[in-house]
Amino acid sequence: MSDRPTTPLLDRVTTPADLKSFTDGELRQLAQELRAETISAVSETGGHLGAGLGVVELTVALHAVWDAPRDKIVWDVSHQSYPHKILTGRRDRIRTLRQKDGLSGFTKRAESPYDPFGAAHSSTSISASLGFAVARDLGGASETGHGDAIAVIGDGAMSAGMAYEAMNHAGHLGKRLIVILNDNEMSIAPPVGAMSSYLSRLYAEAPFHSLKDVAKGAVSFLPEPFREGARRAKDMIKGMAVGGTLFEALGFSYIGPIDGHDMESLLPVLRTVKARAHGPILIHCITQKGKGYAPAEGRPDRGHATAKFDVGSGEQKKAPSNAPSYTKVFGESLVQLAEEDSRICAVTAAMPDGTGLNLLAERYPSRCFDVGIAEQHGVTFAAGLAAGGMRPFAAIYSTFLQRGFDQVVHDVAIQRLPVRFAIDRAGLVGADGATHAGSYDVAYLANLPGFTVMAAADEAELRHMVATAAAHDEGPIAFRYPRGEGAGVEMPERGAPLEIGKGRMIREGARVALLSYGARLKEVVEAAEALEARGITPTVADARFAKPLDRELILGLAEDHEALITIEEGAVGGFGSHVAQLLAEEGVFDKGLKFRSMVLPDVFIDQASPRDMYAVAGLNAEDIEAKVLDVLGVARIEKRA
Repeated sequence: MSDRPTTPLLDRVTTPADLKSFTDGELRQLAQELRAETISAVSETGGHLGAGLGVVELTVALHAVWDAPRDKIVWDVSHQSYPHKILTGRRDRIRTLRQKDGLSGFTKRAESPYDPFGAAHSSTSISASLGFAVARDLGGASETGHGDAIAVIGDGAMSAGMAYEAMNHAGHLGKRLIVILNDNEMSIAPPVGAMSSYLSRLYAEAPFHSLKDVAKGAVSFLPEPFREGARRAKDMIKGMAVGGTLFEALGFSYIGPIDGHDMESLLPVLRTVKARAHGPILIHCITQKGKGYAPAEGRPDRGHATAKFDVGSGEQKKAPSNAPSYTKVFGESLVQLAEEDSRICAVTAAMPDGTGLNLLAERYPSRCFDVGIAEQHGVTFAAGLAAGGMRPFAAIYSTFLQRGFDQVVHDVAIQRLPVRFAIDRAGLVGADGATHAGSYDVAYLANLPGFTVMAAADEAELRHMVATAAAHDEGPIAFRYPRGEGAGVEMPERGAPLEIGKGRMIREGARVALLSYGARLKEVVEAAEALEARGITPTVADARFAKPLDRELILGLAEDHEALITIEEGAVGGFGSHVAQLLAEEGVFDKGLKFRSMVLPDVFIDQASPRDMYAVAGLNAEDIEAKVLDVLGVARIEKRA
C-alpha cells in the first residue's frame, strides 16, 4: 500500500542474522524504520502498541548482538514482541496479528523457532530463561542449539513474587543468565508498590552511566586488571545513590540504569555482557512506553491496547454501540453500593481501568487497592480484609484469577471468608486467544465447598449480581461476565439482591428445555426462535447459579420435557457437570431423560473474532439449534439462512 512507511534497511532483513552486516549507524536507522512499520501494522489490526514501541531499540540491539534462535530471547508477557516478530521472518504476516489463522499477539512456540517460550501472563521470563540456561549446561537436546538465555522483563512484571523466586534461585545456581529489566515506569496502569519506588529512586538519584564508567556492579565479568579499580568506583557511587544493591543481594551483577533508546549506550553494554559475563547479570534499561508515536505517548496507558486506528491522528476506529460495557456496569454498580456502605472496598491486580475499578478509585481512593501484578497476594489480601470486617470485591479477569487459585482455596474457601470475586472477561475473548480466554473459572470455583457461583446473562443481571454479592456475608461468592458490550436490555436503576440458588424462566415450551448459564442466553433465545419456525417450541431458562443449583427448576424441567440441554461458556466440569450429577443422584436418567451439555471443547482455541471462536466451540445459535434437532431426532432438511 502506498501509505505504508518507506523502509529500505528493514526491507533487507529476513532473519536476525542480516543485522550482523549493519553498522551501528544503520542499526539506529533500522530502529526508526522498525518503529514506523510497527505503528503501521497495528493501525490495521489493533493490538498492543505502546509496549512494542518502547522496546524497538532494545529489540534491534538484542538481535544484532546475540544469535537467535540459538540464543534464547524470552519476552515477559510478550505483548511487546511485535518488533521481534518483524525481525524474525514474520514481517510478511505482521498485518494478520491477532486475527483468525494469523500471527498471535504473543510469543508462541508453535509459530516460530525464534519464540523459544510462549508467554501471555506476567513474570515468567526469568524462570523460563533459567530453565534454558540449566538445560544448556546439562546438555539438553535442542533443534536450534543452546546458547545464552536472555529474559526481558518489564518493571510491572517485577511486582510479582515469581520474578524474585526465579532470581533467588538463579543467584544460588550462579549460571550464566542475562536478565534485562525494561523499566518504563508503568505496566498497563501506573506501577504501584515498593519495587516501583525503588526503581524510581535508582534513576532519580543516579545519573545514566555508560559502560566505561565501570562503577555499575558488573565487576565479576571485567578483566582482572580493572576489577580492583571498578570495585572502588562502585563502592564510591553506592555511597551517593541506591545502586543495584537489591539485585546484587539476590546474586546478580547489576548494570545500570542505562537509556534503553540510546543505541550508543545499548550496543556496547550488550556486547560486553555477551563477551564477559560468567554468572547471572541484570541490565537495567530505562525506556518509554509508546516511544516515538505522539498519540501513544500522550495517552494515560501509553497506547497499551488499541483498536484499529488512523496513523496520522491516532484516533481509534471503534464501532458505535448503544449498550454499556459489562465492565462499566460493574464499576458503576459498585460505586453506587459503596456510597451506601463504607465497608465495601475493592482489590485489583494491575488492572484498575480494565476491571472498571478506576471509577471506585476516583470516588473512594482509600477503599480501592491496586496490588500490582500479584494475584496471589491480592486474593489473600482480600481475605484479610474480609476477616477484618470489610466487604471486599476482588475484581480479576478470569484468566488471571487462575494465578491465585491456591489462595482462593486455602485463604478464602476453607475459612469461608466472604470475598466477592468479580470475574471479568469470562468466556472466549477474541484477539488475545487461548491464553486470555476465561474458560475454567466455573469448573474450579464450583467445586469448592461453600462457594456461591453466579454468571450474568446480560448487563441488567450483572447489576443485580453485584448487589447480591455485596449483601452476601455467608461465605465466598463469585459472579462472571464477558468482555465487551452488553446485550442492550433495559437497565434497572439499582441492583436488587437475587435469591441465592434460584434461576428464572425465560419462555415456556414443550419437548426440550434449554437451560442457559451465563451470556450465551441471547444465542439460546435466538436458537429457540429459529426452532419455532420448524414447529418446535423449546422451554428456555436462565440458571443464574452454578452453585448452589436451583434443584426445583432443574428437576421440574427434567420431569416436564423429554430432553434437557445445558449451555455454558466454560469447560467440562462446570455447570453442566453439576447438573448431570444432580440428575444422576435423583435417578432422573432412569426415567429416560435425554440430557446433553454444551460446553467449550477440550482444545485451546486460537485467536479470532469471538463469533468465529464460538463457532469452533460449537456454541453459536445455529449450533444450539442443531443440537436440539439431533437430540429430538429431527432431520435438518435445509440450512437456516
